Amino acid sequence: MVINKELLQLRKKIADKRPEFVRQESWRYDRLAPNWRKPKGKDNKMRRQVSGVPPLAKVGYKGPRKSRGLHPSGYNDILIFNTNDLAKIDPKVDAVRIAHTVGNKKRIEIVTEATKLKMKILNPGKVEAIKKVAKKIEKPKKESTTKKESPATATTTETKIEKPKKESTATTTETKIEKPKKESTATTTETKIEKPKKESKATTAKGKNAGKKGTK
Repeated sequence: MVINKELLQLRKKIADKRPEFVRQESWRYDRLAPNWRKPKGKDNKMRRQVSGVPPLAKVGYKGPRKSRGLHPSGYNDILIFNTNDLAKIDPKVDAVRIAHTVGNKKRIEIVTEATKLKMKILNPGKVEAIKKVAKKIEKPKKESTTKKESPATATTTETKIEKPKKESTATTTETKIEKPKKESTATTTETKIEKPKKESKATTAKGKNAGKKGTK
């Protein structure tokens, strides 16, 4: 439903006569965007409004005061942050715009109250989708609590803990340690060390040296 059609038509007539305000030399350089920037140079031709240069944005190009701030539907666009702000709105003339900082919980409350009062909402959002997501999030929480309360799962965990798996490993390690493998290796090393191989070499060397000394 569109209201204030006359004001919207009047605003459109003036907007059609209004030129497009372009940034200086945006038509010359690709790196410059065409969106409006005020020229500030000392010798700037666009600031001085030399002939053959695009016009500047000025106050005289404004639209009519009555149609300023109107939504394309003809309603006054009013920003709202909570349900208390809805009391200021006249549903015949004003429309509700919910602020972007409002969360899902408050958004649902504002939309439900505005629909009851038969107000126009410009950005209601996907309220039904938000409600479905909230229900999905709540379901697994309840299931987790039921799982904790169920005694069957508790008994199964207790039986698993009671199984002496660690004890069996301990007994196997003890039996392996009891085998006298290391003692046998120790005896072999002792027998090898006891052989007087090095002593025999030393005695032979001494005998050779003694013979040489006697000859001299």
